[in-house]
Amino acid sequence: MGDTRRRLIDGAVETIRAHGIAAVSARTIAATAGVNQALVFYHFDSVDNLLAQACLVTTEERVARFRERFAAVDSFSGLLALGAQVHQDETEAGNVTVLAQMLAGAQRDPKLAEASAAAVRLWITEIEHVLRRLLAGSPLDGLLDPTTLARTVAATFVGLELFEPVAPIGSTLQELATLVEVIDELGPVARRVVRAKLRNTVKKERS
Repeated sequence: MGDTRRRLIDGAVETIRAHGIAAVSARTIAATAGVNQALVFYHFDSVDNLLAQACLVTTEERVARFRERFAAVDSFSGLLALGAQVHQDETEAGNVTVLAQMLAGAQRDPKLAEASAAAVRLWITEIEHVLRRLLAGSPLDGLLDPTTLARTVAATFVGLELFEPVAPIGSTLQELATLVEVIDELGPVARRVVRAKLRNTVKKERS
């Protein structure tokens, strides 16, 4: 990526972080980036295109920063601990604020809506990989939808519960971890009985 494009992307993110989406313009972004505002249109055609690109690029970088740690998670408790760290880091870095502002802008702009949704999907995909791995072969395998659970987990990890109220996933993950541990300590016959009971309960709730 060229230096000017990168400066504009960083300038866009910093402008949103400091002043909110309502204050964003070619002039304010260029001032933050220290370049001529005409370069916004030269490199991105429009402010919205720049914002969309900035949202995706910075989110990809943040997700990549945690990728190895997601891959190393081997329990629900471990995922919960990593989620707390993600939430703290993203909040302190101001990225929760940036994504929140992008979501606010998405209400009026389809391009920003598409970029914001794609950014959130990056987190969801990473977390879904972990959940599928944790659920595979566990007593809960086949009882929970990893994609749906990943969306809820991702929302809490990156702070989106501020905009889309969700259940407190931290306690939910802890309950899942405890349930799996308890079932694993049972004998094989008891595990089959509990698993059958869980399956029947899930079927009744879905019917």
